[in-house]
Amino acid sequence: MTVVVLLAAGRGVRMRSERPKVLHEAAGRPLLDRALDTALAVAGSAAQVVVVVSNDGDAVASHVKAAYPGVRVARQNPPRGTGDAVRVAALAFGKAKSVVVLSGDVPLLAAETVKGLLAVLAKDKKAAAAVLTARLQDPTGYGRIVRDKKRAFVRIKEERDASEKERAIGEINTGTYAFDRAFLEKTLSLLTSKNSQNELYLTDVLSLARKAGRRVVFVEGDAASALGVNSRADLAAVERILRDRKASEAMRAGTTILRPETVTLDETVVLEADTVLEPFVTLLGKTRIGTGTVIGQGTVVKDSVFGKNVTVRPYCVIESAVVGDGAVVGPFARLREGTDLAEGVHVGNFVETKKAVLKKGVKANHLTYLGDTEIGERTNVGAGVITCNYDGFAKHRTTIGKDVFVGSDSQLVAPITIGDGAIIAAGTTVTEDVPRDALALAREPQKNLPEGGAKYRERKKQR
Repeated sequence: MTVVVLLAAGRGVRMRSERPKVLHEAAGRPLLDRALDTALAVAGSAAQVVVVVSNDGDAVASHVKAAYPGVRVARQNPPRGTGDAVRVAALAFGKAKSVVVLSGDVPLLAAETVKGLLAVLAKDKKAAAAVLTARLQDPTGYGRIVRDKKRAFVRIKEERDASEKERAIGEINTGTYAFDRAFLEKTLSLLTSKNSQNELYLTDVLSLARKAGRRVVFVEGDAASALGVNSRADLAAVERILRDRKASEAMRAGTTILRPETVTLDETVVLEADTVLEPFVTLLGKTRIGTGTVIGQGTVVKDSVFGKNVTVRPYCVIESAVVGDGAVVGPFARLREGTDLAEGVHVGNFVETKKAVLKKGVKANHLTYLGDTEIGERTNVGAGVITCNYDGFAKHRTTIGKDVFVGSDSQLVAPITIGDGAIIAAGTTVTEDVPRDALALAREPQKNLPEGGAKYRERKKQR
């Protein structure tokens, strides 16, 4: 049995943020969630995972309890380094054979890599610990692996305590460890804070293992396994890697991405085969795109579901919406939360919808606002139509039947119902229900003044 300790007590000062570092998101998910997924895959049970937070880590603790029920939370009060963090988690060790220590701000570490570390530890009966290392071109910020002339382990030197020669070492400590549980429990009580930070370093356990005649073994991982997030620049680097991976995965599964380097995809996005993403498309959250759909340049979609063969023309913004098979949206349309477009609906340029249900074949092609609305099949909504859904105090609903024609520049003052087959004349302000098959007309009679235009121009010239 393996217990996994996940360190999440760091303040993340260089992030310059009120939000805890591990709750910052990369590719749509908090850093901590990625580390927790790895921890659960290694431990096999939520009860065998312990997240260590700081004494003021309520936000992190609440997130863990909500998103990962069963995972334990331990608090450092006050935080005194990585060794102290593991020590406060020791009550959860039980009779586990091994203890894995991971960092909550290292989001690219794969569970397979950690399992490989455990395998190396189990294979060597004299080993007290196994350490994941990596070689970086720029090792700034990481502890260095110091070896002797025979390449045997000597110590891990934290950068702030390292000499100039030690800082030149390219092999770094990733902060990922596997320990023999019995040895770790015994050794944690021997740690001291004799260093520049006055903290208990977990890396000192390794030096104590060497003094006790126990072996420390190493597994060299790739650079991504080591990539921790300590700044906004680090977060951007992780984000770039994750989004590149997602784009490559999508293309392997049958999506055409015209310029992959410009497209943004959250990991939670699902793309069915034969979809096409034009340049600068952004798909976020729990978005699902059906087969044969084309998403136009510059479009942003979040938490939305598209059917098959949808066409989204360029520069649309779509959030928390459902778009049915064969629908056409945009360009420059905005579909807000609660929008539900049925099969074959057309929503055109500069149309905005909110909590709007448009049934099969509805068309609203130009310069229209449809809010808190339900529209029946085959109805046509002309240019410049507005559903006036807010009276300054509350929102009200507009219900439009099927086969209705709503003329351009009409205002529908909710709450209101328009019956099937009705016609609303252009420029009409509708304030009362319109019966089935009726013609609604509400505008001032037109007056034509003979020679009025000529006389108007003459007056202007004289002035």
